[in-house]
Amino acid sequence: MIAAAAAGTWTLGDRTVNRLGFGAMRLTGTGGMGRGADRDPHQSAAVVRRAVELGVNHVDTAGFYFSASARANLVIRDALAPYPDDLTIVTKVGPGRDLVTGEWGDWARPDELRRHVEHNLETLGLERLHVVNYRSNGRDDVPAAVEALAALGDEGLLDHIGVSNVGLDELTTARRVADIVCVQNRHAPGYERSDADDVLAACREHGIAFVPFFTIAGRAREDSAAERYDVVREVADAHGVSPAQVRIAWTLALGDHVLAIPGTGDVAHLEQNVAAAAVRLTDDDLVRLGAVDPDGSAAVPSRPWVS
Repeated sequence: MIAAAAAGTWTLGDRTVNRLGFGAMRLTGTGGMGRGADRDPHQSAAVVRRAVELGVNHVDTAGFYFSASARANLVIRDALAPYPDDLTIVTKVGPGRDLVTGEWGDWARPDELRRHVEHNLETLGLERLHVVNYRSNGRDDVPAAVEALAALGDEGLLDHIGVSNVGLDELTTARRVADIVCVQNRHAPGYERSDADDVLAACREHGIAFVPFFTIAGRAREDSAAERYDVVREVADAHGVSPAQVRIAWTLALGDHVLAIPGTGDVAHLEQNVAAAAVRLTDDDLVRLGAVDPDGSAAVPSRPWVS
């Protein structure tokens, strides 16, 4: 069985992680955040345990990933605590969801991020968070939010700061406030964003991890089997792998600083995703995949709600 280590490693601050990680959004259901069918938390716990068995030591989660039947952070805690020493858990804060009722509302202000951080600490069962991403909503509060997280770090509540759903200007201003160890943005074949390559390049230049989300389905739902681009299917057939594995391999090929966090609630899909760590695409494959353009009906908004 291929292990996550086949993808190589990168660092998040002072923590070394395998570049093939795991995204926890779908642990709670097919919609990830209470909008789709719920998933059995016992099944989800089995997925998390299997991920760690396969060498995954970077788990991306959030306190607002929950449904009527399960909360991703609690699934992770129940499955893995006490946590392995080499496991890095990355969480994110900002989206305006009531952490008790699940109702969606206004995005959290910088002075409200303490509540989000403390909620993640409680539900994960940690005394200190390894990395906290501030997920921007296209507002001008990224510097203030990063400053608020840095203050919480000074209090001992978190180690490192990342930003999510940001453009190059937002990343630049965030770096003036505090060290940024990762950027979590949408990036995938067929996803068009004017400054995506600029952010990717800036992360490479400054040694910042770039962590794309929605690399497989391109949307929140789990429909990786419904690949909509012929070129992805053609490359998959040429390598004898699945379209999802091609998308993950393409992500990892973007640079040594790029980390993949595919998510699933199914053990078999997880094993296929991890096996993508060993898929090596040709230069021609990468050119063809990088040239995919979204058609009008498949185009996605440049600022999705949450990842």
